[in-house]
Amino acid sequence: MPENVTSGSFSLKKGFASFFEPSDPVMAAAGKAGVSELRLDALRPYKQHPFKPYGGQRFDDMVRSVRDNGVIMPVIVRPLDDGDYEILSGHNRAAAAKEAGYQTIPAIIRDGLTDDEALLIVTETNLIQRSFADMNHSERALTLAMHHDAIKRQGKRTDLIMEIENLLKSSTGAGFETSGTMCQKSDSRTRMSEQYDMSSRTIANYLRLNKLLRPHKDRLDSGEMPIRAAVALSYLPEGEQKVVDDILTSSPYKVDMKKADALRAASEKKPLTHETAEEILSGAKKPKPARPLAFKLKPKIVSQYFAPERKPQEIEDTIVKALDYYFASVKTAEDSEN
Repeated sequence: MPENVTSGSFSLKKGFASFFEPSDPVMAAAGKAGVSELRLDALRPYKQHPFKPYGGQRFDDMVRSVRDNGVIMPVIVRPLDDGDYEILSGHNRAAAAKEAGYQTIPAIIRDGLTDDEALLIVTETNLIQRSFADMNHSERALTLAMHHDAIKRQGKRTDLIMEIENLLKSSTGAGFETSGTMCQKSDSRTRMSEQYDMSSRTIANYLRLNKLLRPHKDRLDSGEMPIRAAVALSYLPEGEQKVVDDILTSSPYKVDMKKADALRAASEKKPLTHETAEEILSGAKKPKPARPLAFKLKPKIVSQYFAPERKPQEIEDTIVKALDYYFASVKTAEDSEN
């Protein structure tokens, strides 16, 4: 037994097993692992941990609970080469135990994990125990990006990965859901959608948000920049995002959806210059309204649904009604997700 481990008789609570998804071998293995007592001074936080630690009253309540009841749920760790352990799940429990005066903490030791498997435990267990409502937008974006990359590198759920990759290439930001509570319901579409209760479109948009420079993420988190505008801005290359940041930092200008779309459109035509960006952000340069797309139905398609004697206006009226019904159904489906 490693020197940092002391024998422990802690028994797993029945509820602890429910925190792991049985279909996931990494999670299932963690649920079956034995529990040891580890010295708190032998634990290190996970590198690049995407979650902010608890603070204020929330942390004080956790410390009080630990003093009264002990640490009910073990932390999950993996051994390091120097004999210490890296925390994968339970950073706040470890901090609360230390604050409460404990020297050791019950822990599940996971050995032989790849970095991607360790990352999946970090993201999945933390998100099971937290709500997305507890995170700001940049934290959600970083967490989803880390989880998505780990799944992608492991080759899991390639159907979902391909769907999200295609959505990332989309030219619109439509479908962004902004429900305050995103982890309470269950959806049957995909594992990732079930985990975070978001559509693939929303996941794709959060992955886009993670491509923003830190100053723009701060504007998003503070409410200075709308979510849809931030998604549009994320399509700008890093250098052009820096140009926009320089202008916003030294001026009273704000980015709204129209300006963000204009910046993106200008960037797609040619590299975005400081002069062009400032004209757009100041409102001096008005984006040209997009022309409606010219479109005609092929005669063979029309003949499938309409008799030859139907007049063009009658056909047009019917098509408009069909489209109204379709988009109303789409909106109803999206509203039911929120």
